[in-house]
Amino acid sequence: MGSPSDLNTEITPQVLLKAYACGIFPMAESALDHSLFWVEPELRGILPLNEVHVPRRLARTIRQGRFEVRVDSDYHGVIDGCASSRPGRRTTWINSQIRRLYSQLFKMGHCHTVETWLDGELVGGLYGVELGRAFFGESMFSYERDASKVALVYLVARLIHGGFTLLDTQFVTEHLKTFGAREIGREQFQSLLATAVRGKADFYRLSEDTSPSGILQLVNQTSNTGCSTP
Repeated sequence: MGSPSDLNTEITPQVLLKAYACGIFPMAESALDHSLFWVEPELRGILPLNEVHVPRRLARTIRQGRFEVRVDSDYHGVIDGCASSRPGRRTTWINSQIRRLYSQLFKMGHCHTVETWLDGELVGGLYGVELGRAFFGESMFSYERDASKVALVYLVARLIHGGFTLLDTQFVTEHLKTFGAREIGREQFQSLLATAVRGKADFYRLSEDTSPSGILQLVNQTSNTGCSTP
């Protein structure tokens, strides 16, 4: 469900955070469209932090340590990657308004990136919004095989260790289904959201020096025990 906004000049980071707390988020028709519209899906995608499945081949890639994973080191690089064209998609919904608003959220500490690097080059990653104990995943990209998937696993470990309880994926793709993402109704999502935004979490609690095996252990232990907080 979405409606165009005719008041784009009045959309501020503070308004955006209030929108997230209410369960809605902005999108644009294309990168060239300067307007935004609000979206509140009837069915909402979530990735339960206590049910995340890491495919065996991906776990092996993580253990090998092929990628260097960084946090919040190249916001603009991640946005550019998420907005770039790719096979099967010539356009993007990340327009100038989105770039401006999330850049401001990043400076405020509410927007974060998880990045995968290879030989000194940014090759994949994701970004999203932190509010209370909720994390709202926005977009991800990959220039190398598994680069965005590795970033997602590292994000999950960070959220678990930091005390987050809700990972919103907005929609569910085939890509996310392999990790255990599923759809829930709007009322159920609103209930989870209301509890999550009232809490407090720490996105930086997990050290960036955590080993690949430590990342997998965090994710797997939580999935095995059914506990979504440390």
